[in-house]
Amino acid sequence: MLAFPCNQFGNQEPGTNAEVLEFAQRNYGVTFPMHAKIEVNGKGAHPLYRYLKHEAKGILGTAAIKWNFTKFIVDRDGNVVEREAPKTTPSSLVARLEGLLGRAASG
Repeated sequence: MLAFPCNQFGNQEPGTNAEVLEFAQRNYGVTFPMHAKIEVNGKGAHPLYRYLKHEAKGILGTAAIKWNFTKFIVDRDGNVVEREAPKTTPSSLVARLEGLLGRAASG
């Protein structure tokens, strides 16, 4: 799991990278890597997010990310498998991720 904080959604991530990481660790028990803040929409969108949005559209075929915590599942080869809504919890994705890892390992 990788996290890319973004402050484009209601000014939810106004702090420095270190402050965002400390907040996530303290309040949510985050133990996975958190990268530097980036933009995910607009002209300044990071190339990774341009790719993710192109490969997996949102509801009604929209590319723009509507809110923080949108999730993308990417396989070992860099193929975007699916896009999940912000309200989807990481724990609800465990079975799908394990299945994907099992398929990738065996095949």
